[in-house]
This record gives sequence, C-alpha cells and structure tokens, in this order.
Amino acid sequence: MQELQLLVDLHKGADRQGPGGEEETERAVELAGLDREAPLRIADIGCGTGASSLVLARLLNAEITAVDFIQEFLEVLEARAEAAGLADNISTLCQSMGSLPFPEGEFDVIWSEGAIYNIGFETGVREWRRFLKPGGVLVVSEISWLTGTRPGELEVYWEGAYREIDTPSAKLNVLERHGYSPTGFFVLPERCWLDNYYRPTRAGFDAFILRNGNSEEARKLVESEREEIALYEKYREYYGYGMYIAKKVRDTR
Repeated sequence: MQELQLLVDLHKGADRQGPGGEEETERAVELAGLDREAPLRIADIGCGTGASSLVLARLLNAEITAVDFIQEFLEVLEARAEAAGLADNISTLCQSMGSLPFPEGEFDVIWSEGAIYNIGFETGVREWRRFLKPGGVLVVSEISWLTGTRPGELEVYWEGAYREIDTPSAKLNVLERHGYSPTGFFVLPERCWLDNYYRPTRAGFDAFILRNGNSEEARKLVESEREEIALYEKYREYYGYGMYIAKKVRDTR
C-alpha cells in the first residue's frame, strides 16, 4: 500500500501517467472512423488524470465514463474537466478495470491508453468485448516490440516487467482470436515518451523525494523510474507503444 501511495504522489500532478499525446489520440479517432457529430458512449478505462478523456470530450459528441481505481487521479480529472468546460461530458468511476460493472452492449467505444497492461492485453480485450455494442470500436495502446530481435538486457527487463510484451503482428492476432477485426495501427513517436512523459516525470524527482522525507522507499522508487527511463533512451528503436484499433465483429456461434 505504501508503494502505491508513493506512485500516486509521484504521478498525480502530471498531465500523463504514461506515454501518449493529444495528436496521437486525435489520429486514433480518425483511424477509428468515429463520427464527430453522432452521440457516442465511451468508456475510457485506466484513464489516470484524464489526458485522453479530455481530448475525446473536446473532439466528439460523447458521454465519457472515465474509469480508474485511484480516486486521487479521478479528482484531478474532474478539476481539469471543470476548468476546460467539459465537466458535463465526463463522469468518473473509481473501479478496478478487472471488475467493471457495465451491462453488455453499453458502449460505442472502449478506449484505453497505456493501461491495459494492468490486467494483461489478452484478458482486457477478451473481457471488455462484451461491453461493446455490435460493431463497436476498441482503441488501446500497448507496449510492443518493434523488431524481430532485440538485446538480451532488454528482453530480461521486460520479461520481468510485463511478460505479454510482443510484436504488433502477435497483438493483432490476439484481437482477431477474440472477436475483433483490426482496422488501424500505428506506433507512438518518441516524443510521446520523452517530451510528454519521461522528462516531466524526471523533473519532479527531487521534489518528490523531499516531499516524502527523503525516505528509502521514495528513493528506491525514483531509482526504478530512472532505470526505466535510461533503458528507453538506450533501446528505444526496439520497443514502443502501439495504438491498436479494432471493431467488434458479430458472433457466428
């Protein structure tokens, strides 16, 4: 619990809790073929402090349910939505993404940027499918290998951090096996990692350690974050986030 509270403290003041960008969210909207005028119901699962929710609310005529299990993140999102004049378009739900309370066929779109790894890509796309209307759209970003081979040091790190990391072709196959038709894919550019996430996070390390009394736990967390950043800076040509866009297909059984 202490580790979780430290993670929340480190990241809740940031615009993003993972790699991404407003331009990339808008590009995914275009590739998904979403009608900007039609009324839509969207679930943004693992929304954090709401970077993608706010963009979707600005671009679309949508009712957005923003879901995260960390209430502090949702409170930041609510304040940001109010300040942006988007509060009427976004409602928040503090809930684990593995136990969502929605009825079947509730949403036109399920969106999840940089969060599905918390329950695993395959589990997420399989379990969330039932919440989509027929023909509904799934948009998720997921850590992915960008090459067929990669350095051993990198493989060892990600084998320990997230064993479902795989190539885009393997991820697209997972989508197809679980009742989706992939319709779009692109890789997030490096600036989504460096400019939008890692550099702002790194800039807050010293204040975070001071805020937490220079504790061993705070220093260990920063050390872990520094290791992750250094690994990406060294090996970024080998991995990144892929944005996967797919439609729910009709059941044939």
